[in-house]
Amino acid sequence: MNGYLLSLSGGMLIGLSAAILMVANGRVAGISGIAGRLLQGRQSGVGAAFVIGLLLGPIVYRALSGSWPAVTIETSTPLLVVAGLLVGFGSRMGSGCTSGHGVVGLARLSPRSIAAVVTFLATAVLTVWLMGALT
Repeated sequence: MNGYLLSLSGGMLIGLSAAILMVANGRVAGISGIAGRLLQGRQSGVGAAFVIGLLLGPIVYRALSGSWPAVTIETSTPLLVVAGLLVGFGSRMGSGCTSGHGVVGLARLSPRSIAAVVTFLATAVLTVWLMGALT
């Protein structure tokens, strides 16, 4: 399967899982919210199954393709830790993460999600520009 079909099928599976979670649990498929509720012990079995499905993705990929997904990280571990903490802080501060706002919020035409996604994208563009200018 070429890269376009893999991306299309992956996007369709993300949309399907978000729709199933909304129908089965009445919740938006925002990973930060689901993970936060799981850590606080306030998440139903559907949310736990959703997170387990995310974690099983690479294992299913390996079973189907015979190899692990290719991942290349070209930065230091301390920078990754700082970036992860900033993403976690931002997703709590913004009342959701890119999956909740970008996948479900945009599909629902939520004004808050539209503002959040514009902010995510503008910040990403600025970060890439700054990192390129500094290196």
